[in-house]
Amino acid sequence: MIVILKPEASEALIKDITSQIEALGLQTHLSRGQFRTVIGVVGEEVKVDPEHLKAINGVEQVLPIMKPYKLASREFHKDDTVIEIKCPQGGSVKVGGVNCMAIAGPCAAEDEAMVHQLAKEVRAAGATVLRGGAYKPRTSPYSFQGHGEEALKWLRDAGHENNMPVITEVMDTRHVAVIERYTDIFQIGARNMQNFNLLFEVGKTRKPVVLKRGLAGSISEWLMSAEYVLSQGNREVILCERGIKTFEQSLRYTLDVSAVPVAKNLSHLPIIVDPSHAAGDRQYVPALARAGIAAGADGIMVECHDNPAKAMCDGPQALLPETFQKLMVELEGIAKILGRQFTKTPAAKNVPVSV
Repeated sequence: MIVILKPEASEALIKDITSQIEALGLQTHLSRGQFRTVIGVVGEEVKVDPEHLKAINGVEQVLPIMKPYKLASREFHKDDTVIEIKCPQGGSVKVGGVNCMAIAGPCAAEDEAMVHQLAKEVRAAGATVLRGGAYKPRTSPYSFQGHGEEALKWLRDAGHENNMPVITEVMDTRHVAVIERYTDIFQIGARNMQNFNLLFEVGKTRKPVVLKRGLAGSISEWLMSAEYVLSQGNREVILCERGIKTFEQSLRYTLDVSAVPVAKNLSHLPIIVDPSHAAGDRQYVPALARAGIAAGADGIMVECHDNPAKAMCDGPQALLPETFQKLMVELEGIAKILGRQFTKTPAAKNVPVSV
């Protein structure tokens, strides 16, 4: 259920109500909107007497949340959530609301030089966040699995040099602490959408989490996975539609563009699209990216590489930097028509990286 307070509700009243609810063994989650403060109640709601809460001076309404995903629902938080991501040298970038975000970089951090070079190129083209894999989930156990912590150092240094936040995929609960040390955003891949132990662990951190939709995951299941992260106190979840399995064989997966407006209707969380993994073929990536932004997505995540033919993984879907630059011009135009904008990374300074 949610407890909606009147505009004049004091901090003392909020503390009193939350204390009463938590004394019953339930969790409370505050959501502060422009005009109202909402207290979300999560747990065995039968323990709470709604009539008692309604009688408290300063309480406007007590309403049940009908969706199984409580904290992720639009019922709990009516306004779009805007997530502010800190940049290594200062400043921040935003995603959600009117703000769109572009994440770009190689599928895998192959070596230090290529990471630094691509970071400069994608930043110049308009990317907000640098991506790169350190621990690579591959279909075959014999395929390249990533360079681990060494790759995290390359990404951290390249991100710092360009004042770009860094995102990398976390696959294992044992990697959460080391990835948290080096990067700014966790990525939960499609195959781990329902890895509940992993969701709990990243939920205990206070860094943003990009949660990809599973290959056969329904939108409701996807939002329930987001709920696992939110339930641990981490409110900074960004949904990512990356294609689902259908009967169609033309592309690797089918980018479910309809998931963007549907998820936005059901949830207040930002949502981005990953056309690279959906297409599996670079010639279709720009069109899918344009479709995602036109449908209302809060950003894109794409793979870029200077020499895709020699990429250690996912070369066929990687955009050349010059193609990405052209794409960003198109996406910024689409966003502008919709009254939105792609946020820019603050200027980098010559500041040494902190180890």
